[in-house]
Amino acid sequence: MNIKSLHLKHNILLAPMAGITDLSCRLLMRPFGLGLAFTEMVSANGLVLGGDATRDLLTSVPEDRPLGIQLFGENPATLAEACRQVGPHGDLIDLNMGCPVKKVVRSGAGSALMQTPKRVAQIVAAMRRATDLPLTVKIRAGWDQSSINFLEIARIAEQEGADAVTLHPRTRSQGFSGTADWALIGELKHRATIPIIGSGDIFEAEDARRMLNETGCDAVMIGRGCYGNPWLAKNFLALQNEQAAVAPSLEDCRDVAFRHMEIFLRYNNERKAVLDMRKHLCWYAKGLPGAAQFRASINQACSIDEMRTLIRHFFEHAATIEVP
Repeated sequence: MNIKSLHLKHNILLAPMAGITDLSCRLLMRPFGLGLAFTEMVSANGLVLGGDATRDLLTSVPEDRPLGIQLFGENPATLAEACRQVGPHGDLIDLNMGCPVKKVVRSGAGSALMQTPKRVAQIVAAMRRATDLPLTVKIRAGWDQSSINFLEIARIAEQEGADAVTLHPRTRSQGFSGTADWALIGELKHRATIPIIGSGDIFEAEDARRMLNETGCDAVMIGRGCYGNPWLAKNFLALQNEQAAVAPSLEDCRDVAFRHMEIFLRYNNERKAVLDMRKHLCWYAKGLPGAAQFRASINQACSIDEMRTLIRHFFEHAATIEVP
């Protein structure tokens, strides 16, 4: 798959997710077959005003490529300047027009932009002038069920120079409730002349294959479905090659949990690792015998050594339980 000048080896992409897709998460998942991974969404205002915490979200290493950087904001000039600043750090820039979080929406950014087509045109045009990198936008179906306008917003983005569009076919008012309407992805693909990336409700490898087949989209973007499941991308590629998807063993889950933690420690101190890794470790244990007790213990752990011990004991215990 190509997005402008950027060639992707695979047509499965890792979504930008706040608090999730940091450097360690991206490095963990890349060997499983991602074509492109995104940073967490980055505030254009925070970058331009010089916030160190915002700039830390751009941290990367050579093996973390190709890398997409997702920006959010509401001001064309600020977003253009943010494009210029992040250009050396990635291979593609994406504009967030899908985030439903109240804090983001109240500022006029994220999915709030779905309500202002003229502002969208100004923003995409300004960003396009500011960068030669591939430029994409991520949108929702609309603000609410009475204002489904994804076709209009996608058309404007394409006219102003966007090189691809990602559609999550829920409205802002839905958040992540209900079901993503994949038919809207197919409708957009039929109308657009640039690549269309489908997003929403991909939890199994078969979901990704079915989205491609049903909508004709050029690529799929995985989000919540990869929580504790980096094998999602690998199994999707297996299905594309007419091979069987394979469920990870207990040893696979344990080894990935350890690997994720060790990668995180390369780039962060122990205190941050203890706090940030809790959610990931709970996801790796999901559905296994004793997962509830493990979650309670891991969320009380105060050191990496304690976490290592808990992981080791949990998976050893799970291996001794016969599943009927």
